[in-house]
Amino acid sequence: MLSKTAEYALRAVACLAATEGSPLAADPIAVQTKVPRRYLTRVLQDLAAAGLVKSRPGPGGGYELARSPDTLTILDVVNAVAPLERIRSCPLGLESHTSLCPLHAELDKAYEATETAFAGVTIRQLLESTSRIKPLCDVF
Repeated sequence: MLSKTAEYALRAVACLAATEGSPLAADPIAVQTKVPRRYLTRVLQDLAAAGLVKSRPGPGGGYELARSPDTLTILDVVNAVAPLERIRSCPLGLESHTSLCPLHAELDKAYEATETAFAGVTIRQLLESTSRIKPLCDVF
């Protein structure tokens, strides 16, 4: 359901949130998130354009979150790079369909439920989960 770009953006944001307050260069982010470096750079640029990430050039620079992980949601990240598209009118352009047909109405309900679920989870909640499995970490 999510695009590869959205998945990569979520990985990058989780990585940056885990090192909050310390900028990270693209190379360590790419290694930790297993995102190809060139693709990661584009994703980070998209996140920066959306105001979710900021970059500092030069020695000691790198990328860091522009917003607190306490308020940043999964939906914020997804919408910054590959927004979920709701179905507002007939995708087929059929004039007789003045409202959504049963198929597209059900699909839109699923998209709405996904939006609601993603909006209800902050990046901080992901990092502070009680799960033994931590995001982006191999624990031995």
